[in-house]
Amino acid sequence: MNMEQFAQDGQDIKIIEKLITKVQDMLTPGEKIDYIAVQKKPAVTILPDSITISNKRIFMCEFTKLGLATDFEIFGWQDIKDIAFKEEIFGSKVTVIPFTGENLSIDYIPKVQARKLYQYIKAALENYKKTELAAEKEKIVIAPSSPREVVVEKVESNLPTPAPVTSPTPVITPPSPVVQPTASAPGTAPAAPAPVVPIVEEEDDEITLKLKKLKTLFDKQLITQDEYEQKKREVLSSL
Repeated sequence: MNMEQFAQDGQDIKIIEKLITKVQDMLTPGEKIDYIAVQKKPAVTILPDSITISNKRIFMCEFTKLGLATDFEIFGWQDIKDIAFKEEIFGSKVTVIPFTGENLSIDYIPKVQARKLYQYIKAALENYKKTELAAEKEKIVIAPSSPREVVVEKVESNLPTPAPVTSPTPVITPPSPVVQPTASAPGTAPAAPAPVVPIVEEEDDEITLKLKKLKTLFDKQLITQDEYEQKKREVLSSL
């Protein structure tokens, strides 16, 4: 690996060599180092802190115990909510904002290196969101008729036909004392109750399911307002 490509913005080549030696042992298949930013304090610092960016993760490194130990905080892009940096008199303060846990910052990063860190991390987070969105969209497919609908047809076809019910003719009478209903003649069987029709809950149709899925993607901020409105129109146009 060409060490000099990571020292083009004023990074200490000796620190670069030490970092690459340590980080290379932690890289996964297909993972490569993209950029390294090294702290530069006004006073001489033998072992400065640093931030290493790969195509999959971010490594925040702190040398301790005179270089005999190294503390790493490592985040995958799925663990990072955002990146921020603040330019100060002596360099910039770069802050990594994870979804859980405390924010982690390294100060005295040269301004040129801090700006490139910001660009790399923002681009990596955007690419990760696009990949996640594409995976979510692949799950929206047109499913066959719901099995519940077939069951409904079978249940309805096996139901006995209810006897027709004749509505009584309304009789208008003048106000009079309440008349008790006449009891049924002896030996007359009471009328059989009408059969109870089971109520079967229907599932949402395909269009409704797709609209709900799009709303879920929009609520998770995986798609923009414009993308949500466009996809919704496409789904509704198929009606």
